[in-house]
Amino acid sequence: MLELYFWTTPNGYKPLIFLEEAGLDYELKPVNISTGAQFDPEFLAIAPNNRIPALVDTAPSDGRGPLSIFESCAILEYLGDKTGHFLPTDARPRYDVLQWLYWQMGGLGPMAGQNHHFVTYAPEQIPYAMDRYVNETARLYAVLNKRLADRGFIAGDYSIADMASYPWIVPHERQRQDLDDFPHLKRWFEEVAARPAVISAYAIGKELNTAPTVSEDAKALLFGQGAQTVR
Repeated sequence: MLELYFWTTPNGYKPLIFLEEAGLDYELKPVNISTGAQFDPEFLAIAPNNRIPALVDTAPSDGRGPLSIFESCAILEYLGDKTGHFLPTDARPRYDVLQWLYWQMGGLGPMAGQNHHFVTYAPEQIPYAMDRYVNETARLYAVLNKRLADRGFIAGDYSIADMASYPWIVPHERQRQDLDDFPHLKRWFEEVAARPAVISAYAIGKELNTAPTVSEDAKALLFGQGAQTVR
């Protein structure tokens, strides 16, 4: 059995999409980060960075007891290797997928995340910070748009690279991005959005989190962390 510790963030949706795409049996374990559930000792035992998502494989192939993994793209890579789906085994196509997986993890996600923070959540409007992250988000969109100009999906065939990037494009309006400016990305985005497994994943999230608006109390919890939070 696979246990997915999940909440309705872009990173949370990545492994949920995989599980739905692969038709795997799994148990969804909600971790409401707006109420501080990410600090529960049970969750911290498998996700020491107090971030979702996390995965527990209760019956891994080595037979040595439950295996826990945190970080969304590590989970995608693990599931790809475990199932043989959406991650090639031959070196060239495999690393084509992995380089774009890490591009999302190191670029698109962090930059779009800072975009969300300074445009939507910051207590004061800071033009320099807003311009910095909106412009960098646009640059990354342009990189992805160029990549998709001559192929259907990011690494040719549909893969974990697409599952990683798509959830970060979903909130493009909040990021002050117009998909009409990126026609190849827009075509890809609409095609991924229409996949039954993606529709199912987002329906699950919508049913789970009926109040996605971040309250002032939640903002203080989510954006007020420092070293003392870990200590």
